[in-house]
Amino acid sequence: MDWLSALRHLRDEGRSGVLVTVTAVRGHAPREAGAKMVVGSEQSWDSIGGGNLEASAVARARRLLAAGTSDPEQVQVSLNEHARTEFGRQCCGGEVSLLLEPLPARPVVAVFGLGHVGQELGRILARLPLVLHLVDSRQGQVEASRALVCDALADVHLTHAPAPETVLDTLPTHTHVLVMTHDHAEDLVLCEAALRRGDLGSVGVIGSSAKWQRFRKRLLEAGHTEAAVATITSPIGLADVPGKQPAVIAISVAATLVRTVQEDLASDVLGRRRVGSAGRAR
Repeated sequence: MDWLSALRHLRDEGRSGVLVTVTAVRGHAPREAGAKMVVGSEQSWDSIGGGNLEASAVARARRLLAAGTSDPEQVQVSLNEHARTEFGRQCCGGEVSLLLEPLPARPVVAVFGLGHVGQELGRILARLPLVLHLVDSRQGQVEASRALVCDALADVHLTHAPAPETVLDTLPTHTHVLVMTHDHAEDLVLCEAALRRGDLGSVGVIGSSAKWQRFRKRLLEAGHTEAAVATITSPIGLADVPGKQPAVIAISVAATLVRTVQEDLASDVLGRRRVGSAGRAR
């Protein structure tokens, strides 16, 4: 996989990475200025020349990922027999300048159901820096929603799925899921699929309190625990926003989702910083 494909792969998976670029070369070096690679927490793709140069870049990139920083960094690596390095010597005789650009993960959101509210919600969320999955079991609703992807800032994936729970099963860990299909039976199946996974970022279901009480009873009868069922939020949206127009409901749900995503990102960054501080303390 080349570096450009790797960036797309990380974004679709909702994972962070670092783009490493050779910005300048003095003397002899294994790659020319402009060579790039992408570093993830466990893998790397493409190459800036191998050896100590690449190993040093990968190690530094992973430290940036662990710290959760979004600030780019410039690094100079000497390639001569006198340069003391952690990864052995590379005696090309030159010096290489690198630019390391952290690329924070885009949150992944999946909307199941593209009715009036789902389409309005998709229209709003498509304007945000997300990986956005829009799923419906009805082909016609998927086709009617294609206009939502025009000029979208989000990476939008429109999917027709007669059994939408099969799509839910393939979503990345920590995806935020919103369930609002045209069929309550379909909603319930999606809730069960979400609980079986247990690794999603959040799960919300549209509908009244009465609908959720019926769902809650059915999910408990199916063997799911009280604690697991409590991870699903229903009704969704801001309770103090009046109005039942699809656009009003969508705005309310989107506002709640944005708050959830921002709190999630802040908690994740804080957790990484604490881990990094503990590691330095040791």
